[in-house]
Amino acid sequence: MLNVKVLGPGCSNCQRLEAMVRKVAQTRQIAIELEKVVDYEEIMKYNILATPGLVVGDKVVSAGRIPTESEIAKWLQSAAEG
Repeated sequence: MLNVKVLGPGCSNCQRLEAMVRKVAQTRQIAIELEKVVDYEEIMKYNILATPGLVVGDKVVSAGRIPTESEIAKWLQSAAEG
């Protein structure tokens, strides 16, 4: 199972990103374990300057923006095959 983290305080963009990740994973039938990281100290460990952030596996793939569904699909698929 692929570990995915959404980094952010729970703002609307963070919630939107979480929903998009769930949708893409379900559509592509990729098994993920989705974790929401809301603690600022924990978020800062990933060295991002803006939220929302997206971590796939142990790699930060996006920060400070909402990626497209196709970008999310590419990252999840690549990590799942990985």
